[in-house]
Amino acid sequence: MESLFQGTSVKSNRVIYTPSSFAKANLLHLQEAGELQALQPHTSSRSGLRSFLFFLVTEGAGTLDYDGLRHSLSAGDCAFIDCRKSYAQSSSEDNLWSLRWIHFYGSSMSGIYEKYVERGGRPVFRAERGDPFLGLLTELLAIAGSEDYIRDMRINEKITCLLTAIMEKSWHPERTSPARSKKQSLQQVKAYLEEHYREQITLDMVAGQFYLNKFYLARSFKEQFGTTVLGYLNQIRITHAKQLLRFSGLTAETIGREVGIPEPGYFSRVFKKVEGVSPGEYRRMW
Repeated sequence: MESLFQGTSVKSNRVIYTPSSFAKANLLHLQEAGELQALQPHTSSRSGLRSFLFFLVTEGAGTLDYDGLRHSLSAGDCAFIDCRKSYAQSSSEDNLWSLRWIHFYGSSMSGIYEKYVERGGRPVFRAERGDPFLGLLTELLAIAGSEDYIRDMRINEKITCLLTAIMEKSWHPERTSPARSKKQSLQQVKAYLEEHYREQITLDMVAGQFYLNKFYLARSFKEQFGTTVLGYLNQIRITHAKQLLRFSGLTAETIGREVGIPEPGYFSRVFKKVEGVSPGEYRRMW
């Protein structure tokens, strides 16, 4: 099979992977993993592929045409794209590139990629020293070519680690000094909620505390953390309520007051919205 992947344009080492039916239905699963070295300028293009592609340029330079834009890439650049859209990747003529890549899919990937874009993620971003991308791509290629009897689970684990690292980079292309300052403010808001969750808190109050426009705060907090300010506050409160329900003899009414929701009926409604069961049912279950 190796000879199929050698030619006049590229020299490559790849594994075309067939996941189990279980993996296809339930896991993030691999379709292909590999590494290539361009031997001469070439272009690879596809359209309508039910796959997501992540690749890292390890040497040289090239371009990526995707979603109506051309992106220049050089060693250390990463690309993360939805292959259901048309794309083309081309090695530079005078600085031939080497790549590591994976094609992968999963039932949750459309939502994950949508969240990546919503947070400001771009098709191309720069890997920094200490980023795990090269190591994870190397591990995925090795696992795919192994005889490990639980390799589908290991592949799912490594792709999840890769996506976590990618998501951490999703604000990187716009990271200017003012953006860093705003991001720090959001972290401070988050820390404030974690410390003062027992108090009566409103969005206007939090915005005033940090001298932020409440509409900016509401929008940016949700983009950064995936939930609203008050939604996150309720998560904190319910987490503490769950601890008290499990490890204390306090009544649900008292616990509601302890976590900042003093009205018993409202506490029960908020708890059920977050957990899917009432406080009493949760206590009995656990």
